[in-house]
Amino acid sequence: MAHYVRPGSALDREALERGNSVYFPDRVVPMLPERLSADLCSLRPDEDRAALAVRMVIGADGRKRRHSFHRVMMRSAAKLSYAEAQAAIDGRPDASTAPLLDPVLNPLYAAYRVLAKARDAREPLALDIPERKILLKPDGTLDRVVRPERLDAHRLIEEFMILANVAAAESCEERRVPLLYRVHDAPALEKVAALREFLSTLEIKLPQANVLRPADFNRVLARVKGSDVERLVHEVTLRAQAQAEYSAANYGHFGLMLRRYAHFTSPIRRYADLIVHRALIRALGLGPGALPEIASEALAEIGARVSAAERRAMAAERETADRLIAHFLADRIGATFRGTIAGVTRAGLFVKLDDTGADGFIPARTLGADFFRYEEGHHALVGERTGESHRLGDRVEVKLVEAIPIAGALRFELISEGRYDLKPGRKRHQPRPHRQPGRHRRARR
Repeated sequence: MAHYVRPGSALDREALERGNSVYFPDRVVPMLPERLSADLCSLRPDEDRAALAVRMVIGADGRKRRHSFHRVMMRSAAKLSYAEAQAAIDGRPDASTAPLLDPVLNPLYAAYRVLAKARDAREPLALDIPERKILLKPDGTLDRVVRPERLDAHRLIEEFMILANVAAAESCEERRVPLLYRVHDAPALEKVAALREFLSTLEIKLPQANVLRPADFNRVLARVKGSDVERLVHEVTLRAQAQAEYSAANYGHFGLMLRRYAHFTSPIRRYADLIVHRALIRALGLGPGALPEIASEALAEIGARVSAAERRAMAAERETADRLIAHFLADRIGATFRGTIAGVTRAGLFVKLDDTGADGFIPARTLGADFFRYEEGHHALVGERTGESHRLGDRVEVKLVEAIPIAGALRFELISEGRYDLKPGRKRHQPRPHRQPGRHRRARR
């Protein structure tokens, strides 16, 4: 990629402006022209492609012993999906995977198994937040929303990519060549304090240490595995974490428990990776396309720009999905759905539906004939008179009362009852009658 996109060129300026490729349900807006991203710099079976490759030697304990980077010409033997590779390893090879099973797939999976040992010893943050994938009909409208199964094939690629990224950062550092790191700070103290207070309401303790490690959070996640509050605890723990970003200064990657880490594996779709490729070419004397002399302030500015572009792309992808789903649900006003409370504010509740993953809002004023007080530590709205509460992670049944496709907005009415986990000393009132569909009660505000 660094061969085609030279520093200061028109291609380079446009790539920096875009920052990364953006993935929508019906199309990709690439960072680079299709001639590069889908042809010259994209692997195609039985076609030669220039590449920057890393050769890594891994010990039986899963730790990298040594590595080296090379400019190579490679030829891909096949284009396999994750499911195809997984099926072959599970004993169901097809015509494409059978010839690759012994020479390629089995050794690759054997290496992954030892890498998993090192990962487990490192104890990175083990959050599990399911992702959704939107499938469209030929006319561009929503067909269905699925949650792809997480396979060992996915984890295999992730572990090798992580190791290659570490190798890239190490090689640049060793030769004192500047680069963009992928960094992830430890969670802020105030967020940890809020998480600790919330977990205490579930009788779960988070250590009081000033400096926490991912292993401390993992012990909490392990304790709730399989329980009714598992999804809730994962969501709240995720919200307590800092956001990863690109930086010219290295302060490590907290979530992965790595001291040095850089994105190297996707220069087609991420400008930060292109910077790292150029840095490696310069560090190792691999020929043209090297990173030129650059001031630390200029590199820091690039890091800030591509971090902002990443956040912008994520927001665009999320908003597009919300609009497609709102359009899909617009003719189902009055239908009821099962979901989970995904957010709590003074103004009301955000609910994520089970079947589509759509997010909608329930105004606090529609919850009932009570004044609902926001309790930040509990992530809950609590009725002042009745003690009825609605807490982050609660399972609920809702009725769709409004859908605005252009805004991707949904509004719900709560059908199910809240909970009555009363604090000591609070007098319990009788639960209010079950809500009848279509009826609203005025809240005292």
